[in-house]
Amino acid sequence: MRLNEIKQQFIETFGGDSADLRAFASPGRVNLIGEHVDYCGGPVFPAALTMKTTIVARKRSDNIIRLKATDLDIMVEADINDLEKYKGTLKWGDYQLGVALELQKAGYTIQGCDLLYDDTTPHGGGLSSSAAIEVSTALMFATFSNEINQKAGPVDMIEMALLSQKAEHNYIGVNCGIMDQFASAMGKADHAIFLNCATLDYELVPLTLGDCCLVLSNTNKKHSLGASKYNERRSECEAGLKALQTVLPNIQQLADVTVEEFESNKQVITDPIVQKRIKHVVYECARVHESVDALKKGDLKTFGLLMNASHDSLQYDYEVSCDELDLLAHEARKLPYVIGSRMTGAGFGGCTVSVVKTAHAQDFIKTLAPIYEEKIGYPASFYITEIGDGGKELL
Repeated sequence: MRLNEIKQQFIETFGGDSADLRAFASPGRVNLIGEHVDYCGGPVFPAALTMKTTIVARKRSDNIIRLKATDLDIMVEADINDLEKYKGTLKWGDYQLGVALELQKAGYTIQGCDLLYDDTTPHGGGLSSSAAIEVSTALMFATFSNEINQKAGPVDMIEMALLSQKAEHNYIGVNCGIMDQFASAMGKADHAIFLNCATLDYELVPLTLGDCCLVLSNTNKKHSLGASKYNERRSECEAGLKALQTVLPNIQQLADVTVEEFESNKQVITDPIVQKRIKHVVYECARVHESVDALKKGDLKTFGLLMNASHDSLQYDYEVSCDELDLLAHEARKLPYVIGSRMTGAGFGGCTVSVVKTAHAQDFIKTLAPIYEEKIGYPASFYITEIGDGGKELL
């Protein structure tokens, strides 16, 4: 839906005219490699998509927030002076109110307003539609707060990412890492973000794919982080870290452990399941560094092999994949014009990301689509992706 169409739907929903409407947007993300390591302090390599959440907003003169989505009949109304009471009661709107509450705690003045949301990032697709909602909401409320308080200068987008992460922890109940919100806030067109999740040091790396492109394959199997084993994996990682710290006392997080240190000391992790989880994290962190080096050199072949290894690790060691993701990734690898393919996102559903020769991108879709539907019983969706900018006000 184009911006003028969203504005027209806003007017039909809330009344008035377009004179006092504002618009903000923030994207979903694809993680090229570095899965399930952000909450272990690891390096990740995401890129912002052009699929995004767009908010059309109008300030109100009272303390009420009204929320509506272009594709839902639900209208949520909340009092900005009592945002805590809505926690856990909403079918939709909790990401937005959670962000408003965290900004309020951080000293921002929350403005009453009418808000219409339009999402082009698939929900449940592993492309961080939740982060797109959170960061766009944070940017919008922070912008309004700065205007109320006559605070000059741009909104601090790294702070918006951190407050959005807090909202997911405290209001949604998912103990997520920082990668999704950071990529949504700080992305840049045609670049990926080499991010140290422990320090938030980052480098924008030009994403030069030459005669290749990225194709996302959506299983259309919905996943919910809150209902998945996401928090269980975090607990397993914490247990593994404690065990390794008995022989490696200087490590603060799993990302500090080298492959060599893990192999020399893995026997102290007596639970074989936990040992597999830690193996994934340690080796995945190494794969991120190798991937960034390869892409800087234009070595797509090496990057593709690292993508494949990442998926295998997520499938067999971290066990967050599923039959649908495995089918898409492994069938993609059989095609001679595919450089590499892996699941992206939290897993248990969602998407794979594949590096495909651009000239064969449509062939890729035509080949995989019938195989998937025949074996799984329902269709997958495919997107030839572009890499876009992070959160901003649309002028």
